[in-house]
Amino acid sequence: VEDAVPLPRVSLVWHSVAQGDKDEAALDMLGSVLSAGRGSRLQSNLIYDKQLAQFVGAGNGSRSIAGTFSVTSAARLTKSLDEIEKEINVEIERIKNAPPSADEVARALNQIESGTIFGLQTVLGKAEALNRNATFFGKPDMFQQQLDEYRRVTPADIQRVAKTYLTANRLVMNYVPRKGGAAPGRNAAANKPTSVSNQEKKKVEPDMSKLPKPGANPKFTLPPIEKMKLSNGLDVWVVRQGELPLVSMNLVLKSGGTFEPADKSGVSSMTAALLDDGTKTRSALDIANGLQAIGASMGAGSSWDSASVSLSTTTKNFDQALDIYADVIVNPIFPEKELENVRKSALTGFVQRRLNPNAIADVVYDRVLYGATHPYGRQLSGTETTITALKRSDLVSFYEASYRPNNATLVVVGDVDGKTLLPKLEKAFAGWKSGTISGGELPSYAPLEKAGIYLVDRPDAAQSVISIGQVGVDRSNPDFFPLQVMNSILGGQFISRVNLNLREDKGYTYGARSGFTFRRGAGPFSASADVQTAVTKQSVAEFLKEINGIRGTVPVTTKELEYNKQSIIRRFPASFETVGQISGQLSNLIVYNLSDSYFNEYIQKVNAVTLADVNRVANKYLTPDKMAIVIVGDKKVIETGLKELEYPIVYLDTEGNPVQ
Repeated sequence: VEDAVPLPRVSLVWHSVAQGDKDEAALDMLGSVLSAGRGSRLQSNLIYDKQLAQFVGAGNGSRSIAGTFSVTSAARLTKSLDEIEKEINVEIERIKNAPPSADEVARALNQIESGTIFGLQTVLGKAEALNRNATFFGKPDMFQQQLDEYRRVTPADIQRVAKTYLTANRLVMNYVPRKGGAAPGRNAAANKPTSVSNQEKKKVEPDMSKLPKPGANPKFTLPPIEKMKLSNGLDVWVVRQGELPLVSMNLVLKSGGTFEPADKSGVSSMTAALLDDGTKTRSALDIANGLQAIGASMGAGSSWDSASVSLSTTTKNFDQALDIYADVIVNPIFPEKELENVRKSALTGFVQRRLNPNAIADVVYDRVLYGATHPYGRQLSGTETTITALKRSDLVSFYEASYRPNNATLVVVGDVDGKTLLPKLEKAFAGWKSGTISGGELPSYAPLEKAGIYLVDRPDAAQSVISIGQVGVDRSNPDFFPLQVMNSILGGQFISRVNLNLREDKGYTYGARSGFTFRRGAGPFSASADVQTAVTKQSVAEFLKEINGIRGTVPVTTKELEYNKQSIIRRFPASFETVGQISGQLSNLIVYNLSDSYFNEYIQKVNAVTLADVNRVANKYLTPDKMAIVIVGDKKVIETGLKELEYPIVYLDTEGNPVQ
């Protein structure tokens, strides 16, 4: 099938079993053995050994009356789907001919067990699990029974279900990029707005009288933060949360994209990506299998303002998990082979990005607002040129300059005790030494002097991607809370002004939104949507009408103010339900130098926002006459209408460079 996909993709699908079937657990574990984690059979073969696939996944999906088992994979550049399908068949036949090892089964079981426990942290997670079991099995509290079913699965059971269900009777679907990369042709009816005329519309006010009255504002108090410091200078924050036997650790480093040289753009992300791909004593496979064997997970990443290394584990396996976690942080070696594999994946990602209109809009929007020399005008992923040129020594240099204990804080949340924890951390991080930290200064940027349209041509595009806005404010801005409320009214939720206008009233889009990105330096503000090509001009006009409206032409009402404040307030406690959420939220205190009382005062500060505050920040920070209007769409269809808006039009390529 030819489709608008950036990479060739194959899906193999078999009939499996209904929920509650005696073979459901074995099929779930078969999916895990085949594709869960680096040490799984398909990932090891297709991604790491033969480097054929960009990704591969396998799994069982049981439903109320039937189910399917599927394997899906996308090819890397120059690799074929025939090669991938051949290797998938090899691995399926291999597991049919010989059962998985005891270690493979143990890894699959421990992943399922820990996943079940982690899934019960939130109110919604508990409710969904109880409801699912009550609906399908008539027994809400059968969690232990379900885990016991997985524990009874043997290697022979996994081999048996592979033989029974993964037969020649299957569906194989190949999806390949459409020739020329063009979108499917549009017919006239498909390219008309789905709205109806104002004469046909009858506005019906909802009857709110029968809704239950809201209770008082929730009271939120974060558990106390116990602060300690290791002998090597590493700050440690501990928050005890003992509802479930879980622990989350998050190492937060004041590093990130703003600390990398311009000619090595992407080095911060590549350093994080390769951090767990080998240490002085462990290979990448050792690390992956070691974590899987205890149901733990680890990840590293880089943002503009920080880098982080996270770990999630059950309490019973904490000591083993900490040993691997600390080794990855203290002793990474960035193997050349792993660098080349990650590089190939990144270069394939750039091809995908050029074919994704939303990704193109993001790249061009940042470039227009900040220019090519400012860090925020670049992408965290780097460019093809910089990623191709990166050497192992570049990653080592960036690591040594940023990954230091005196530049980091370790946040530990969960079923732990600070006094017991401290000596374990001292031992685990004993070999990590402090160092000199520098860099991260943000240069100035030149704001736009007037509004203009920046058009990227995407021939035959079925939709236009629109991003409108300007440089906003930094995270330390004292107007943070009024801006949150103002943006919620403008485009921060489903019943916001821009979404009610462009989606519900006009039918131009499936969703319109706005938002401020808060960073250490002033991040971007944008109002955006994917709209039907035929109404690109009208959509731009409606966006600008709403931005001008919140500045005063359509004054914010008391009803709007109170509704949006309540929306923010009542959602807030749910962002602290899990141990991972708490450790993630605490990282904001570290990166942006916020007070320990910040979260305890959050609801009070939102509630204190007034109409005058909203009006003031809307007029101060939203200046439509100096906003960039970035559009990725079909130039031959939309250009004439855009010219009618009487803004200057600048034509750009997919990287934000001017074109003639």
